[in-house]
Amino acid sequence: MTLLFRLLALLPLALLHAGGSALGWVAFLGSPTYRRRFLANVRHAGLRFAQVRAAVGEAGRLVAEAPRLWFGAPVRLEWDGEALIDQARAQGRGLVFLTPHLGCFEATAQGYARRYGPITVLYRPARKAWLRPLVDQARLRPNLHAAPTTLAGVKQLLKALQAGQAVGLLPDQVPPEGLGTWAPFFGQPAYTMTLSARLAQQPNALVLLAWGERLSWGRGYRIHLRPCPPLPADPAQAAAAVNAQMEALVRERPQQYLWGYARYKQPRREAAR
Repeated sequence: MTLLFRLLALLPLALLHAGGSALGWVAFLGSPTYRRRFLANVRHAGLRFAQVRAAVGEAGRLVAEAPRLWFGAPVRLEWDGEALIDQARAQGRGLVFLTPHLGCFEATAQGYARRYGPITVLYRPARKAWLRPLVDQARLRPNLHAAPTTLAGVKQLLKALQAGQAVGLLPDQVPPEGLGTWAPFFGQPAYTMTLSARLAQQPNALVLLAWGERLSWGRGYRIHLRPCPPLPADPAQAAAAVNAQMEALVRERPQQYLWGYARYKQPRREAAR
């Protein structure tokens, strides 16, 4: 599998995206379960399928671009709002990046690591045993560190932030049981991590909203940065506030949101490590 990914990484990004778009439609038309969840999530957001039709292909592009992002040459990146990072670093502040399942979230972390330095990102280890070595190897890039969705991973994030470094997480990812609370997301109860608020409360930390827009014709990505309003101290209120900010980002470009993600599922029980 690693060899296959390395071979695919040699292909132009435009070609990978073209194949990925077709793959997205095959998955949408071939899987009734995936299609029902996709359409239900769109309805919860008050949108029509015609408004997000492009998201079907974008989901496939997300999969197809992985070999290039993990093993290929660096992709072209543009920045929107990088002054927020420059100012925070000049002040010696740690950074917390909150990124939804929107566009290319791999590009945001890689872009920061390439341009600014160390960043630790929260990730869920692959459930398939044969896939774990591939994913672990792919994400070990210069200045890019991964922390698992466990108590040990949380401690790793806190340690990096206290050292004045950057951390990143996907707050619309369903956390393990015990690491979240139920909060509305597009008007529906969704189990939401409370870690965002905990990180935001760390001394000298600045929270930024970030997402990587996938540009057309394989031209790379544009990383958008936005300031995040102060989060309430109460975990439940903070989770709701974070979800509201994620909704706002999704509405900026709903055509690139991962509508097929099982956002409203029950949390999994995972052993704390």
